[in-house]
Amino acid sequence: MAQRAIKAACRCEEKIMITKHRKLAIALSAIGVVTFLSGCDRDPDKPSVSQLAVSGTKSMLRTDSDMQKVLNKFASLDGKAVEKITPAEARQQPTMADAVKRVLADQKRDSTPTVLVPGVTTREIQVPGAAGSMPATVYTPEGAGPFPVVLYFHGGGWVFADRKVYDGGARGLAKQANAVVVSVDYRLAPESKFPAAHEDALAAYRWLTTKASSVNGDPKRLALAGESAGGNLAVATAVAAHKAGLTAPKHVLSVYPVAQSNIDTESYLKYADAIPLNRPMMLWFISQATSSQADTKDPRIDLVHANLQGLPPVTLINAEIDPLRDDGAQLEQALRSAGVSVERRLYPGVTHEFFGTAAVVQKAQEAQVYAGERLNADLEK
Repeated sequence: MAQRAIKAACRCEEKIMITKHRKLAIALSAIGVVTFLSGCDRDPDKPSVSQLAVSGTKSMLRTDSDMQKVLNKFASLDGKAVEKITPAEARQQPTMADAVKRVLADQKRDSTPTVLVPGVTTREIQVPGAAGSMPATVYTPEGAGPFPVVLYFHGGGWVFADRKVYDGGARGLAKQANAVVVSVDYRLAPESKFPAAHEDALAAYRWLTTKASSVNGDPKRLALAGESAGGNLAVATAVAAHKAGLTAPKHVLSVYPVAQSNIDTESYLKYADAIPLNRPMMLWFISQATSSQADTKDPRIDLVHANLQGLPPVTLINAEIDPLRDDGAQLEQALRSAGVSVERRLYPGVTHEFFGTAAVVQKAQEAQVYAGERLNADLEK
């Protein structure tokens, strides 16, 4: 009797959630975004992907133990589902960087960035964007220079987060690639919808091609990098730079990028309720960042259908437990088809946002070392 009541309650909850998601889907349909709703077909006796990730329950997901500690802390911060709040509210929610600090506190370790990544110093500058200057952080490794320069774009679905939230990834790259990393805060949606972020990214790269020396950099050894939405910006900027005839970057590093507009891929559906990124969040990002179906099909977002010919070598990094996993696989294939040298590495048991958690997640540290080696291979030529 009790079991039937639990199942009935779960079905009721599922209907409520589907209704909420359907409302979002209806809103998205107005701008031409095709969505998929599976209906009340989840077994109420089985925990969701996010429940498994947080609880540590043994399952086919096999969440990495280090990653699990971060996910547990992230869940304990009691953040709100971003698809249910405003962009302004979403920008105030706890982040994976906050969760990492909690894990470090439990381990009685110092969370000061210069302690976690010794030998990398920072300074703040302003970089020209497409509609005004943008704040940026310059990460400089030990040594005299001039160094190679990596222009880095943070994630956040083009809607929230900033260079400070993504300090772990940018700082780690400066160390592992022995390069100056310039991390910029591009304009965010919905205040500045697509293509604002992409225009800012190209403007920043255009500036770097002539002003690399101002950050103790070598203008002949430039690279692009980014995570998530920033991973998309890195590839899109390389395409735009090629089209504009700018100095070509030596390498592009794209970490779990948004690379296409179909949100019904296998990984989108399998990890629909994963944390910290899930399918409802991606639907929300799309609705906030774009204005029309044409935007979602624009090759700057839909990279797999862009003209990728002529790009420098590309490194793709993906997490297993991530709706964007298949975006990386599709982008790898598109790059190969375009004759671009590409290498993709998939890290099992970790989630979206793992790259910046190197202080407490071993696989993130390995990913940063790998990224540094890949960048170095071309930047030192």
